[in-house]
Amino acid sequence: MTRVLVVEDDPQLVRALVINLQARRYGVDAAPDGVTALRLAAAQRPDIVLLDLGLPDMDGVDVLRALRGWTRVPVLVLSARQASDEKVAALDAGADDYVTKPFSMDELLARLRAAVRRTGEAPPVPEQTVVETEAFTIDLSAKKAVRDGREVRLTPTEWHLLEILVTRPGRLVTQKQLLQEVWGVSRSDKSNYLRVYMAQLRRKLETDPSHPRYLITEPGMGYRFEG
Repeated sequence: MTRVLVVEDDPQLVRALVINLQARRYGVDAAPDGVTALRLAAAQRPDIVLLDLGLPDMDGVDVLRALRGWTRVPVLVLSARQASDEKVAALDAGADDYVTKPFSMDELLARLRAAVRRTGEAPPVPEQTVVETEAFTIDLSAKKAVRDGREVRLTPTEWHLLEILVTRPGRLVTQKQLLQEVWGVSRSDKSNYLRVYMAQLRRKLETDPSHPRYLITEPGMGYRFEG
């Protein structure tokens, strides 16, 4: 049974979440504040955490950072904060997804299933891994990209960006994460670098670069590979 830890101080929302999750045979624990959440996470070892940011005792981002100190459990943020910088802060702290309140229960459950599925299907990249789409094929072990039967020449920087994205399918990778991993901490504010290199990758790999199907921009937040 998949166990869900709900971290939320609104009792009505907690009740709705518990009812809907238990009806779908999830095991559910609930915490009304950050301290209780961290204690339950350590004791119960949930398979996924639904985390509100506006908790009464501490900010949800601080709870997230504390969790990331010892676990990679998927964390799905539920928050009324809609500003891009708030979302980016949560994602940079280690959130796997971000759902803005109010939300539909169907959307939340779909995102929860996707997060749990990614955890089960995303082991470390083996020595020989091939990512195939209808437009192109990526051989991660050989560092080779092929489109329309022809090898596509990628620069080391383009390859590094592509590798980060395709090894995290479906997951949003923030601009800050990409910049730090590719160019280092000192260049983590140079978002123009990303725009240039992502445009080059799309020209080389996407069938219609102006309407990308695989290398997706999440405005104000980052990029996602949809395989």
